[in-house]
Amino acid sequence: MAKVNAGKLLHVDLTAGKTWTEAVDEALLEKFLLGSGLAAYFFYRVADPSLDALAPASPLYIFNGLLTGTIAPTGCRTSLCGRSPLTGIWNESNMGGHWGAELRFAGYDGLVVTGAAPEPVYLWVDGRTGTVELRSATHLWGKDQFETAAILYGETDPKAQVLTIGPAGENLVRIASAQSCSPEHTRSAGRGGMGAVLGAKRLKAIVVRGEEKPAYFDPEGFRKAVREANEWIKANSVAMSQLGTAGGMPGAERVGDLPIQNWRLGNWDGVQEVSGQHLAETIFVRHSHCFACPIGCGKVVAITEGPYAGVRGHGPEYETMAGFGGNLTIGSLEAVVRLNDLCNRLGLDTISTSGVIAFAMEAWEKGLLGPRDTDGLELTWGNAEAAMELVRRIAYREGVGALLGEGVRRAAAQLGPEAEAFAIHVKGLELPYHDPRGFVDMGLNYATANRGACHLESISYWPGYGVMIPEIDTKGPYNRHDSRGKERVVYDHQNYVATFNPLGLCKFIIKGLVGPDRIAGLLCLATGWDWSSQDLLRTGERLFNLKRLINLRYGISREDDTLPRRMLTEPRPTGGSAGVLPDLDLMLEGYYRLRGWDEAGRPTEVTLRRLGLDEFVG
Repeated sequence: MAKVNAGKLLHVDLTAGKTWTEAVDEALLEKFLLGSGLAAYFFYRVADPSLDALAPASPLYIFNGLLTGTIAPTGCRTSLCGRSPLTGIWNESNMGGHWGAELRFAGYDGLVVTGAAPEPVYLWVDGRTGTVELRSATHLWGKDQFETAAILYGETDPKAQVLTIGPAGENLVRIASAQSCSPEHTRSAGRGGMGAVLGAKRLKAIVVRGEEKPAYFDPEGFRKAVREANEWIKANSVAMSQLGTAGGMPGAERVGDLPIQNWRLGNWDGVQEVSGQHLAETIFVRHSHCFACPIGCGKVVAITEGPYAGVRGHGPEYETMAGFGGNLTIGSLEAVVRLNDLCNRLGLDTISTSGVIAFAMEAWEKGLLGPRDTDGLELTWGNAEAAMELVRRIAYREGVGALLGEGVRRAAAQLGPEAEAFAIHVKGLELPYHDPRGFVDMGLNYATANRGACHLESISYWPGYGVMIPEIDTKGPYNRHDSRGKERVVYDHQNYVATFNPLGLCKFIIKGLVGPDRIAGLLCLATGWDWSSQDLLRTGERLFNLKRLINLRYGISREDDTLPRRMLTEPRPTGGSAGVLPDLDLMLEGYYRLRGWDEAGRPTEVTLRRLGLDEFVG
């Protein structure tokens, strides 16, 4: 009988060149959902600390969420899960777009990829004909992501959806991304280097096409609830729809959240030039939407004059503008657009790439890198051309790019103790661009988030911008600079947000004031389950703890639940968060107690049994 999810997984053994299907155990869905939830369950059972993330036997799970491909608001997300080659721990790199929905239409909930092909290949999955075929990709190896996608549309179907890697992934750069590339709409699974995992497996691309549509337990009720939710989200997301995430640049600078010169400065007078507002006034072409999205935060841009004329495509999001604009103090919108285009073409995570370039510019300033290291390239602040050349060198592992492509943690270890003082990462993952001195709760989240410095494991800073989640942010006033009581804020947000990747929903609907009551209601109408918001939040808590267990297996402990030295000892000198430092020890003590973890950061037996994780005890 047709249902909301496809009910089967596609296994791909690249070493043997074989594929087969496996039925999804329905009993697991109500406990772990799909997406990164079910992937974590599978991964825990095979997680092997002795197995390198780039080894052929290391598994990669590319899983849709339970509602991916449905008409649920933003039901489009896909997670690439496994061991990160950048951090060495659990990673889930999530993307939107249309690829995940098309995979559902092709009749699959996800792919389990193991092994390594003897030569480059791509996977063609056509659910209309039952085709699952590994094809040679030797003619695609070395091509950028947009060139690759264009060729694959011609070789398969122009209406197919393409997930691909660029040269960075092929060259095993540890900050390489994978991307869903459709005309003028690019969505990236950027964080943690999963593009390198695909490159190590010599899997250049996965192309999907299908026509099977999900079925719902209560079709009329579900469609009515979706219409109501979409109207609610639209009414509460007007600014996001008009300006995209980059519209947050001026506000972030004003409150002391924007990173400036590797997180050292408090203010930047170039922020108006590099903002969603300026983009809308100058190079905006049209809005773009991911599948089933009522918001449309994507912005297609085109540069028609100047040194970067001819660049057209998906415009930079907030994280990219903050990284290449604020953190490098590049005050040209067009230059930032070009840097975004280069990262998308070559297959690099814009957060980690801009972060490691900021690290390199400070190393240059302090004399730890010099002209001999850079072949004469001057790594001065605001130098857009130098940043562009570094992007290229990172992707191709040329010269100093080979060092920077290893990520900030490894680069700092090679440059010595002085460099460690300004290496901005948590557990090896470069910080996203929200300052834990501007929102101290984000410091606690970065320290405890399962994939390292991840803002999307808790969006607890949003109340500071006036976004209050129904049923969660109702416990009194929020002071973004006060560390007292923040353990409850982070705990609640992490538990709620932990359900989004497993459900296949975009966290931006939370900005549309969507709380757990509405999500649980949609889920029940789609599946026939009898869930309350508390069931949803308990599932999020279960999944968060399961991923913590994976990381404990890889050696993570309380010692690793920390922040970069700069964030703990160097307050911003000016601006809206001047003089503030998070009291991490205070927050961690309360957080561990609330989580039910022991002093070493391990979930206790009582906690595991309370969450229905009995099989993981011991």
